[in-house]
Amino acid sequence: MKKIIALLFLFSAAIFLMYFLWFRNIHREAAGTVPSFINAAKSFEENKIYPSPIGIGYLRFQKIESDAPVIEEELTDGSNYKRYIASYASEGNKVYGLLTVPKETPPDKGFPAIVFNHGYIPPTQYVTTQNYASYVDYLAKNGFVVFKIDFRGNGRSEGDPSGSYFSSAYTIDAVSAVKSLQKYDVINAEKIGMWGHSMGGNVVLRSMLVSEGIKAGVIWAGAVYSYADFAKYGISDNSYVHKPYETREGRQEQNREISAEVQKIKTEPDKIDFSNDFWSAISLTKNIKYLSGALQIHHAIDDNVVNIGYTRDLEEVLKNAGKDYSVYEYEGGGHNIVFPYYDIAMQRTVEFYKEKL
Repeated sequence: MKKIIALLFLFSAAIFLMYFLWFRNIHREAAGTVPSFINAAKSFEENKIYPSPIGIGYLRFQKIESDAPVIEEELTDGSNYKRYIASYASEGNKVYGLLTVPKETPPDKGFPAIVFNHGYIPPTQYVTTQNYASYVDYLAKNGFVVFKIDFRGNGRSEGDPSGSYFSSAYTIDAVSAVKSLQKYDVINAEKIGMWGHSMGGNVVLRSMLVSEGIKAGVIWAGAVYSYADFAKYGISDNSYVHKPYETREGRQEQNREISAEVQKIKTEPDKIDFSNDFWSAISLTKNIKYLSGALQIHHAIDDNVVNIGYTRDLEEVLKNAGKDYSVYEYEGGGHNIVFPYYDIAMQRTVEFYKEKL
């Protein structure tokens, strides 16, 4: 009799354990727990996604979310808009930025908004309220909410400043900012655009291929769209250190592409087959089919940092793909498109956003 009772007890315990494990698994799935590496790899294989952290398919497969911006500090007002230091979450990092909001009453569905992506500035020298101040002011006084984000590791933002060309970190920061603004009560979630300069231009196009929530993008002097263009033109900026081979420990490493194949871009670019699966997966131009928003590009012919060839090569791809785009070249103005070309470039930028957002 005791043996029967013991067997019944063991049987009941086994049933309870199975139920507990089943329930825990269901709960985890409902909570959106990230699948294990094995399951993730299987999912990539089933969906024919090349598992590179900077691959377009890989990034489109990720679930990128963020809550509404948190106002951290109120600054002095602009001419017709409020200025704040705000923060939002991106992959667990607290990312800061300069947020501007028009003083006028919001339209019924909210203001149009622009996520503003800065170009490369040595991260320790970056200052939220100083860099790109005139660009932000021009957009803000024309009625847009502007969120100039300080990429992770820049200024006070948490995380590793790993760049855009060989890391997905800044793209995830930018898309997270879009997700954050979509939850901000004064914003029209269907009217969010993106602006980017130089490295930030790369972020704009990569983000637009990843997220259909970006309705209009503007790129000033952008670079690295196919990686074949990087091998051809390079980047002439002594402050920019090219580090596809650089490694980090733990979580900071997850966004970086450091494979032997990508390192060839520095050591032996003439031996690269840019049509293979790896380079096709990370190329923006090879994945241009995912571009759904409108794109406007500005570039000065005398840009001595980012060769205008980057823009001309991209224009040819956009033209052949039948995308909604426009390109403006300027005889002068340099990498930042300064006076006397700055005003017309900004005017065209504002008119584009007003038409598309």
